[in-house]
Amino acid sequence: MPLFWLILAVLGVALAGFILGRSRALGHAGGDSRGLHSLPNYYGWNVALKIMVPAFGLLVVWLLLQPLYITSQISEMIPEASVADGGSLGLVLAEVRRAAEGLDAAVASGAMTEEFARDVRADFADVTQRLKDAGQIVTGTITQPILNAAQSYRIMTATGNMAMSVAVLVLALAGLAWGLRQTGVSFRARNVVETSVRALLIAAASVAILTTVGIVLSLVFNTVEFFRLYPASEFFFGTNWAPSFSGRGGASDLGVIPLLWGTFYISIVALLVAVPIGLFAAIYLSEYASSRVRSIAKPAIEVLAGIPTIVYGLFALLTVGPLLMEVFGKEGLGWMQSGTSVMTAGLVMGIMLIPFVSSLSDDIINAVPQAMRDGSYGLGATQSETIRQVVLPAALPGIVGAILLAASRAIGETMIVVLGAGAAARLELNPFEAMTTVTAKIVSQLTGDADFASPEALVAFALGMTLFVLTLGLNVFALFIVRKYREQYE
Repeated sequence: MPLFWLILAVLGVALAGFILGRSRALGHAGGDSRGLHSLPNYYGWNVALKIMVPAFGLLVVWLLLQPLYITSQISEMIPEASVADGGSLGLVLAEVRRAAEGLDAAVASGAMTEEFARDVRADFADVTQRLKDAGQIVTGTITQPILNAAQSYRIMTATGNMAMSVAVLVLALAGLAWGLRQTGVSFRARNVVETSVRALLIAAASVAILTTVGIVLSLVFNTVEFFRLYPASEFFFGTNWAPSFSGRGGASDLGVIPLLWGTFYISIVALLVAVPIGLFAAIYLSEYASSRVRSIAKPAIEVLAGIPTIVYGLFALLTVGPLLMEVFGKEGLGWMQSGTSVMTAGLVMGIMLIPFVSSLSDDIINAVPQAMRDGSYGLGATQSETIRQVVLPAALPGIVGAILLAASRAIGETMIVVLGAGAAARLELNPFEAMTTVTAKIVSQLTGDADFASPEALVAFALGMTLFVLTLGLNVFALFIVRKYREQYE
């Protein structure tokens, strides 16, 4: 049974259980809900939860474990010679999955029957020819062992999906019977339902924590493996970034300082653009603008936050870079060699950060008590004096927090840097030179030609861990300042 229909079937059983549980409770009370411990709907929800929670829990666990089990079984079927030819077991397994998808497409198109697709004794040339007839790409990497593994992969996947469907439906029906058996006049359905909902809310809240823990652990283990292969002192204090994937030209230099310099330099330029514009916009919207202007201008500014970063990157590459070249390039002042530079990426990133600074600062300024403004006006201060000497000092901790949050957003940006700043890792003060950042190099290191177990690939995790620590520190510091501000006025 397809996954979509299986989910609908469980939801249908849960709906039936809700109706049956509610009506059964009313039947035990003679149709008078006052004779029940809880409202009738609680009895229905008790049955529905006993159906959905175990069934969907089993479904999620099965979907997570089945691919791991099938992969382990298929790995044992692949000869060592095939792994050696493919370069790695992961690549061979990917070919197995692609071959299995090709068999599925061939069966769907009628080029072969299901029985023929599952027959591991079928002639290899006949199978590959039918795959070609079905429009599937058959490369030289599809060998007889890989094809046999693909056929077994399809059989195991289909068998596992069928067993999953039966197990989930049986568990749903068992939950239906359990819930209906509990239903009675004295059953405390409300307590059970509220406890279950509380547990579900705790589980939902734990997802974010567990996700963070998983990210940190994945970074930590690979970072430790990297530092086993490459000295930590050279990584943190090296001033040259020159990875050598092919091994020619000497060993790789993987010093992180040029990348950190480029990251902070571009972020500083972006903040120099975003902070004044965003802060002035927030002051105008909160203190000077009429309600009609504010209702139009504030959503218009916040639209910038919804633009994908790849669009900002294209804007930097196609528009901002050429404009800067006309002024600072060879035909102008001669400071700029190409359209990709720190200034190009910083200007566009600053535009992207304007709504972050503006919206947060606007909310913080509006949170300043009106009594402070009235007291300033009562002492004879003008509106501008009140803003400078009363409102902004009172809102300063929150504004600083907003700026730090925007800074952490700038440090983690990738696409604008890739398209607007270039790929050169260098220590330069000239903002019209091309530079790169930590995030851009993480992408490039994981898409190179080196083995995944090499320092040139594992360094991406060390870069990610470094960036994670930096942004986490900025976020914690910003939240600390904002919380201190809120405690003062709330």
